[in-house]
Amino acid sequence: MERNQIYIKCGTNYKEMTKELLEECGLAELIGSRGRRIGIKPNLVSPTVASYGGTTHPEVVAGILEYLQDYGFTHLTMMEGSWVGDRTPEAYEVCGYRELSEKYGVPFIDTQKEKSVSRDCGGMKLNLCACVEAVDFLINVPVLKGHCQTKITCALKNMKGLIPNSEKRRFHSMGLHKPIAHLGTGIRQDFIVVDNICGDLDFEDGGHPVVMNRILAGRDPVLIDAYVCHMMHYDVSEVAYVTMAEALGVGCADISCADIRICGGEGGAQMPKSRKIVELQDAVEEVESCSACYGYLIPALDMLREEGLFEKLGEKICIGQGWREKTGELGVGHCTGKFRCHLDGCPPTEEQIYEFLKEYIKDHQN
Repeated sequence: MERNQIYIKCGTNYKEMTKELLEECGLAELIGSRGRRIGIKPNLVSPTVASYGGTTHPEVVAGILEYLQDYGFTHLTMMEGSWVGDRTPEAYEVCGYRELSEKYGVPFIDTQKEKSVSRDCGGMKLNLCACVEAVDFLINVPVLKGHCQTKITCALKNMKGLIPNSEKRRFHSMGLHKPIAHLGTGIRQDFIVVDNICGDLDFEDGGHPVVMNRILAGRDPVLIDAYVCHMMHYDVSEVAYVTMAEALGVGCADISCADIRICGGEGGAQMPKSRKIVELQDAVEEVESCSACYGYLIPALDMLREEGLFEKLGEKICIGQGWREKTGELGVGHCTGKFRCHLDGCPPTEEQIYEFLKEYIKDHQN
C-alpha cells in the first residue's frame, strides 16, 4: 500500500469487513517483523457506546486484533485517554474495551495516568505520554466526525489522546490548530483505520449519529484528514491544522493526489451537509475553552433550540480559560467564576448547562 492510497470498504459486519480491508491493504507486510511492538489508538473521548456517534466501534478494533494475531503479531497494546472531564476507566468499560482486552489478551494503557516526556515537535516543545515511545508501529483508529471547534476531527486530532490532560488544556490556550499540527511531527502514525460507521457530524462526543457503515484505511494522516474535509463538504483550508501539518512535512493535503480504492461493491453514500453548529456558535464568546466544556455547551444550546428557547437567549455566553479572573454577565464553566451569572464545573455536563441556561432565560424574560 502506497502513502497516497486510501482504501474504502462498506458493510455491516464491522469486524469481518475490517479484517478484509486490512488484508486488501497488506498491513502485515507493511509492519514487517513479527517482533515489532504495535500500539493501537482508538477514540474513547467519553463513556458512550459507539452507536452514539462519538467513540470507536470495538468491533473495528476486534478486527484489527484478530488480523494481527492471525499473522503472528504478539506485542500488541491498546492506548487511549478520554477528554478532560471524563475518566478513561469509565469509557474503557462502557465502550467495550475491557471485554476486548480480556478476550484477546491485549493490555490497555490509560494515558491519563501515564508519565509524560517532553519532545521537540517541529520546533514546538510538547509533552507526550511515555507509552508512545514504547511502540514501533502505531495504528490510529479515529472516528470520522464533526467537532464544534475545529469542524472535523479524524486522524491528526485523535493523537490528542496520547498527551497528558495538562497538555490538552494547554493546546486550547494555544488555539488548538497549531499544536495539533505540530503533534503530527512528534507522534508518527504508521497506519490509520477510520471508523466512518456512524459518527456525529457536529459534536465530538456524539448524540446525533449519521449511519454510513463505512471504514477507510490509509497511511498518510494529512491526506486522510484532507479527504475527510472533502467528504464533510469543507474546503481543506477551512481546517487550519491540516494545511499546517502539511507545511511541517507530516503529509500531503492535496486530495487530487489521493488514489482512492473501493474494496468490493460501492464506496457508500455521500455524507449529508451538516452545519447546525454555525448558528449555535453565534451565541458564544469562546476564548481558549477545553473540548469537553465547549463540547457540552453546544449540544445544550441545540436542546434549547429544539424547544424554541434558543432565540430567547439575549446574552452571549462566555466560556474558556481566557475568561479567568474576568467579570461579565453570563458564563459557563469554572473559568467564568467571577461572572454575575455563571455555572461552575470543570466541565459542567450538557444537562447541567441546559438546565442553567433554561433557568436564565426564564428569569430574564420581559
